Amino acid sequence: MTKRLYLCIVFKSKSKNKLCNTQCLTVSLFPYRLFYFGNEIGSEMYCLSGYKQKSLSHFPVRKAFFIKTNGNINIKDNIKIMSDKLFIFDTTLRDGEQVPGCQLNTIEKIQVAKALETLGVDVIEAGFPVSSPGDFNSVVEISKAVTWPTICALTRAVEKDIEVAADALKFAKHKRIHTGIGTSDYHIKYKFNSTREEIVERAVAAVKYARKYVEDVEFYAEDAGRTDNEYLARVVEAVIKAGATVVNIPDTTGYCLPDEFGAKIKYLFDHVDGIQNAIIATHCHNDLGMATANTIAGIMNGARQAEVTINGIGERAGNTSMEEIVMILKSHKELNIDTNINTHKIYPASRMVSSLMNMPIQPNKAIVGRNAFAHSSGIHQDGVLKNAQTYEIIDPHDVGIDENSIILTARSGRAALKHRLEVLGIELTQEKLDKVYEDFLKLADRKKEIHDDDILVLAGADRSINHRVKIDYLQVTSGVGVRSVASLGLNISGEKFEAAAEGNGPVDAAIKALKKIINRQMTLKEFTIQAISKGSDDVGKVHMQVEYGGNFYYGFGANTDIIAASVEAYVDCINKFKIENI
Repeated sequence: MTKRLYLCIVFKSKSKNKLCNTQCLTVSLFPYRLFYFGNEIGSEMYCLSGYKQKSLSHFPVRKAFFIKTNGNINIKDNIKIMSDKLFIFDTTLRDGEQVPGCQLNTIEKIQVAKALETLGVDVIEAGFPVSSPGDFNSVVEISKAVTWPTICALTRAVEKDIEVAADALKFAKHKRIHTGIGTSDYHIKYKFNSTREEIVERAVAAVKYARKYVEDVEFYAEDAGRTDNEYLARVVEAVIKAGATVVNIPDTTGYCLPDEFGAKIKYLFDHVDGIQNAIIATHCHNDLGMATANTIAGIMNGARQAEVTINGIGERAGNTSMEEIVMILKSHKELNIDTNINTHKIYPASRMVSSLMNMPIQPNKAIVGRNAFAHSSGIHQDGVLKNAQTYEIIDPHDVGIDENSIILTARSGRAALKHRLEVLGIELTQEKLDKVYEDFLKLADRKKEIHDDDILVLAGADRSINHRVKIDYLQVTSGVGVRSVASLGLNISGEKFEAAAEGNGPVDAAIKALKKIINRQMTLKEFTIQAISKGSDDVGKVHMQVEYGGNFYYGFGANTDIIAASVEAYVDCINKFKIENI
């Protein structure tokens, strides 16, 4: 008899630390012990208990491996287990979007969500539906737009939050409610003015209420990093008994040391009865630069879901970087832990998020920074030329950096531009493509070569179409030994305005001319200039923060003329002011 290849996926058993003694044609104990079998990799999978093509992300997978056999499969035979599965929970669209100035509209969020699906993430945290109508609508539309990942909505341990989240998830193919409450004494005393006992009761009630709407409920113990381990174990045990399928252990303030955080996860596995019935997750912040290290420590001590963001973006100093966790596990095969991530899609996804959120990637950022695979030392260059592994532990192609990527020029046609946009994960309508192509030709006339980051800027350039304030023209005279003078024309809701001003340099002169037209008390608080690639003809990106009326507004501009980019960024801020009339 010819041997056949089977994929066996073993789910966590009610019997702690034991694999099932079931043969391939026998079913037992759904949902805690379950087997899927197929004839080959990628074939249609069947659950023997009658569930066909059930999403695996709903269940706590313990092992997955391939075997060949001509008879029944006995799990206790000498079968080599290939690896554990780590679920990747991406919160770029929720926690990552909390960065000031990085808010996306619904269309942009869908674009990122589709890129995350292509990347292979298991769970997309799409938003906090009760926080605003915009967030609610984004969760609804993302649920419609993607197919395979679980769509997750955040809530507090409040019934109204949970009801709104359930409503927002109504179109999701696989849905999860992420509810929770603070568990550290800091939160219990100062945030909730409560007691430990009341917090446990509220946590259990929230999980039970969420289970009325969805089968997949994740509970977060906010500030678990500073929560007493014994009390944290009580909370975790209680919410698992209440029906939580995933329990999130966040280092909310980024305070823990890696050994300390790893020990916390181990303590839970050693002291929580029934912990095998849920997936333990990590959610680490980078306030002390230890988010990635803490996440890896948690994984090595049993956590099997990592909550991460693209480029490590997030509130304050950011979150755990998805690309770092994935490539650490891929590089350290001895850990025997795999993810579903298609690493070749990492670099395009990174650049897309950076462009859409107007958040530059630091050049020395691990994995995706422009210097991550650059070598300037003569000794290093010599070693890399002889054998790349002398100084490179990661092949740049593994993360999607194509050294032979197409460089577009003024002679490139629409087809080449469309192809490059598709490679970068951007789909445009024909009308939008025509507009981008016009802008591309204008830029190509000023630059010899057009790179990926230039294209991403062009693809997002139409955000200003509906702005009330637009630049008609800008003319600046500047040089050594002369005063800088700027003349500026603005179109404000169809009405034309002009002004001229002198300044301490061309940018100062242009902004002073702008302030003569927009006569408001505005203060420039932050001004950052970044070259997209390299060369004197490069596109410059300008990020600004302007204070007006006690609020801070963030603006972005991109142009081969850095003075024009600066004025564009300031005008972008003004268009966000919360006033009736400019």
